Amino acid sequence: MWTRPLAVDALIAVALTTVAVLLGQESVKQGWPALDPKGYALVALVNLPVVFRSRAPLAVLLAVHLACVVYITAGYWPVVNTFGPMLAVYTVASLRPLRIALPGAGLMCAVWIYAGLVSEDSVMASVVGQAVGFSLVLLRFGYVARQSTELARQLKREQDERARREVAEERGRIARELHDVVAHHMSVISVQAGLATFVFSSDPKTARAALGTIAGTSGEALEELRRMLRVLRAQDEASAAGTGGGGEPDAPMPGLARLDEMVERVRAGGVPVELTVVGEERPLAPGVELCAYRVVQEALTNVMKHAPGAGAAVRLHYRRHHLEVAVTDDGKGVNPARVRTGSGHGLIGMRERAKLYGGTISIGPRDEGGFAVRLTLPTSAQSASQGDDATG
Repeated sequence: MWTRPLAVDALIAVALTTVAVLLGQESVKQGWPALDPKGYALVALVNLPVVFRSRAPLAVLLAVHLACVVYITAGYWPVVNTFGPMLAVYTVASLRPLRIALPGAGLMCAVWIYAGLVSEDSVMASVVGQAVGFSLVLLRFGYVARQSTELARQLKREQDERARREVAEERGRIARELHDVVAHHMSVISVQAGLATFVFSSDPKTARAALGTIAGTSGEALEELRRMLRVLRAQDEASAAGTGGGGEPDAPMPGLARLDEMVERVRAGGVPVELTVVGEERPLAPGVELCAYRVVQEALTNVMKHAPGAGAAVRLHYRRHHLEVAVTDDGKGVNPARVRTGSGHGLIGMRERAKLYGGTISIGPRDEGGFAVRLTLPTSAQSASQGDDATG
C-alpha cells in the first residue's frame, strides 16, 4: 500500500463518495430534501479531495470542510458527508505535529456543531458531545499512527546502522587474519631465500627448488595483500569505526587439515556430523583454506544453536580449479523462529569471505528439509576465469 499511496487514496475517495451517495438516498426518509445534481456535486467536492490527503493534508482538510459547510448551508442532510471530514482530520493528525492537527480537529468540531444548529430537531448537548468526542478520538488515533511510523523509521535506521557496523567489524577481523596469512608467506620466503643463498654453489638443485618456492609463495602473498587492501579500502569508504583487537596474533591459522578437530568438537557438543572428502586432497593457499574453514565453522555453529539434535554433513569436493564446500543438516529439532536466512553477523561474515576470495555462496533451506550452506572457491587467482573439471 505504501508503494502506491495515490492509488490507494483514490480507491478510498471513491469508496467514501459511493457510501455518501447511497446514504443520500435515505435523505427523504429522514425528513431532509433529496439529493439533486447540486447536492451530488457537493457530495463529490466533500469526499473526492481525499485523493490528495497524503500529499497535501492541510489543503485537503480545508477544502473538505469548506465544501461541507456549503453543503450544510444548502439544506441537505449533514450525516451524508460525515466520513470525508473525519478522514481528513485523522490524516493531518497522523502526518503533522499535534500543534497543527489540533486546530484541524477544532475546525471539524465547529462544522459539526454548525450542522446541529441548522437542524431543527437536533439535541445540541448530544451534537456537542459527539463533535468533541469524535475529534479527540481522531486526534488520538492519528497521533498513535504518527508515533508508530516514526518508531518504525528509527528502527529501520538502527538496523541499517547495525548491519553496516557488523560488516565493518567482520571485514576488520578478516583483514587481521589476512595480515597473519601474509606474514606467514613472508616467513616462508625469508627462510627459502636464506636456504637458496646457502646452497647456491654447493647444491644448485636445492637452490632452484627454493627459488621456485619463493616465486610461488610471493605470488600468493601478493594476492592476499591485494585482498587485505580491498577490505581496508572498503572500511575507509564506509567510514567504519575502528574495531578492537580480536584473537591472538601468534595462534596458528586454521586450515582444512584441522576440520577433523572441529568435527570432533561439534560431535562432543551433541551434534552428529559426517565429514566427506571427494577428489584428491591437496594443499591450498592459506587464505582459501582459512575462508573454507571459517564458513564450515559458522555453519556448524548455526546447527548447534538453531537445530539442536539435528544431524549435519560436511562435504569437501576438490576440483581442478575450485573447491566446493557444502554443510547441510536434516532439520530435526530446528527452531524456525530463530532461523535467519537474510542477515546476521555469521551470515554476513560468510558472504564477505566468499566475496573476498572471488567465490560464490548460497545459504537457505532445502526442499527436503533442513538447511544448507554451499560455498565454491577458486583455488588460485587464475581459477575464476578457467573451466572446472572434477577430479574424483
